[in-house]
Amino acid sequence: MTIASKVPPVLDKAVERAPRAHRAGEGSPWVRSQRRSRFAFIAPALAIYAAIVIVPTLYTVWISFTSWAGIGPMQFVGLQNYTRMFRDPVFLESFRNTIVILVGGGILVFALSFTLTMLLQNMWGRRAVRMVIFFPTIVPAVVVSMLWGFLFNQDGLINQVLRFIGVKNPPLWLGTDLLFTTIVLGMVWLASGMYTVILMAAADGIPKELYEVADIEGASMWQKFRYVTFPMMADVIGVCAALWAIGALKAFEFFLTFAGTTGMLPPRRVWNFALYSYASAFAPESIPNFGISAASGLVVLLLTGVFTVLSLRVVREKVSR
Repeated sequence: MTIASKVPPVLDKAVERAPRAHRAGEGSPWVRSQRRSRFAFIAPALAIYAAIVIVPTLYTVWISFTSWAGIGPMQFVGLQNYTRMFRDPVFLESFRNTIVILVGGGILVFALSFTLTMLLQNMWGRRAVRMVIFFPTIVPAVVVSMLWGFLFNQDGLINQVLRFIGVKNPPLWLGTDLLFTTIVLGMVWLASGMYTVILMAAADGIPKELYEVADIEGASMWQKFRYVTFPMMADVIGVCAALWAIGALKAFEFFLTFAGTTGMLPPRRVWNFALYSYASAFAPESIPNFGISAASGLVVLLLTGVFTVLSLRVVREKVSR
């Protein structure tokens, strides 16, 4: 005789009725009222989000398929804006510059942030230093970019220091050859303070016992970082990487503010996605085309989502190994 045959028929019927009772409970008036009340609480937030995010995004998608100068009627052109954009050498140059900022600038930002985090981890007065490092983050990016331009001007502080130490012909930082490099360095300097503070907070949350066990096992500094620090900070690193991807793909202030030293707009060889999108709609020297501007903005949105997901997934896969 099996165990199942010993179950009384009454219990067997109760087991059969349990799912039906559960389903009946889910559809009861009390449960339905609870669901309606929950929706009533989140409905205002959903309405605001739809009004300021979803509806403008859908409208931008529609504009990307039209030829529109900002006023007057729209002319539906299908995918012509996208094909024209990807054949434009200026857009391709902007695409390359944006990828350089995303990858090259990201490497510099995280290398600098990790270095500062490790150096300040056991430093006396680290809280005061943390405040100094974080200070540029609370200043508007336009102000920081203007100050950066003054520092790297031909007669700015950087060149004056170089002349003082004996450099007779300091480089033209805001010229066409070094302007893009100067902009990227400014973005790295501005972002590294915030990421350093975030990584320092994550490092403070790592249990000290893990490092003590690593010392007992004779682990080197690199092994501690590889098997203790990095896995314990993986989630935070992934968030920082996603934030950098978002900021790098939509960077605009540094590029436009530097126009004060180079003319109406910076040279096209240093444009990025955001400046290309802006120039397509508002550049005074060209016919405005909001369709191409919207199409380039959607490309930025798509790439931002892709790189955000990839950055989080790569970090998690590194930790799981």
